[in-house]
Amino acid sequence: MWFLFALISAFLLGCYDVFKKISLRENAVIPVLWCNTLFCSLFFLPIIIGSQAGFIAPDATYFAGWQDFRVQSAVMLKAVIVLSSWICGYYGIKHLPLTIVGPINATRPVLTLVGALVIFGESLNLWQWLGVVTAIVAFWLLKRSGKKEGISFSGDRWVILLIMAALFGAISGLYDKFLLAPEEQGGLGLSNIFVQSWYNLYQFILMSLITAFIWFPHRKNGTPFVWRGSIVFISLFLTLADMSYFYALHLPGALLAVISMTRRSSVLVSFAFGALFLHEHNVRSKFFDLLLVLLSLAFLCLGAVA
Repeated sequence: MWFLFALISAFLLGCYDVFKKISLRENAVIPVLWCNTLFCSLFFLPIIIGSQAGFIAPDATYFAGWQDFRVQSAVMLKAVIVLSSWICGYYGIKHLPLTIVGPINATRPVLTLVGALVIFGESLNLWQWLGVVTAIVAFWLLKRSGKKEGISFSGDRWVILLIMAALFGAISGLYDKFLLAPEEQGGLGLSNIFVQSWYNLYQFILMSLITAFIWFPHRKNGTPFVWRGSIVFISLFLTLADMSYFYALHLPGALLAVISMTRRSSVLVSFAFGALFLHEHNVRSKFFDLLLVLLSLAFLCLGAVA
């Protein structure tokens, strides 16, 4: 059952990428992202208010009451990391084909694994090494496919931003280990719902400052902001994807590594949309690259359960 909810999360995450692309086409990035952080924070604000007001007990699963400055500042750092990933990723997805964006984003588990190897000194088994090597080959082939469309991975600023988004995403995944790990293991021992509730609120505050002081004074010099109903669906599908993800984690026998890898199969949804509805180019070549990315994720899954 937990694997089914992991697949549901992957599908919803793919829809999230699709609605980002629809919302950002010929639209200003910063206000779209501000709307996303607003709606996401509103989803979790009742939990924070209910916890602070005493309607949610401290021992309840969904308790997210204020903690000391050390804990709150640690969660704020999480918000900075995630928001950095989102800003880079939003600019990347606006200017690049979904058939390029999806496979690059799907390599995030590989980056996280390499980060765990370097930072935490974790050792990789044979399957995991196969996954890393396959992902490197897939990335090289994707770079070659991009050249056919005039996209240079080394010189295109949108590709660089997308890669930075993936790196920040991997850093966020590694930082989660510190936030969620028990105190006896060197972590803060925080709950998923506490971290999710507060970092979404902090993201909205930070994004409001960026919008007010950086975008708004210069809004007439760039692409104008156009409200679209699809913007609401960005936050909706992201929240539903995360809810399915966390529900899967709490089911008996759930394997975190397998669920995390499965979520990256969301690339199939966004890739199919880009190919079928946006009529993006060079799909056949990029589909082979995508298959290699998925193969690398399969190797990582095998390595996680080995």
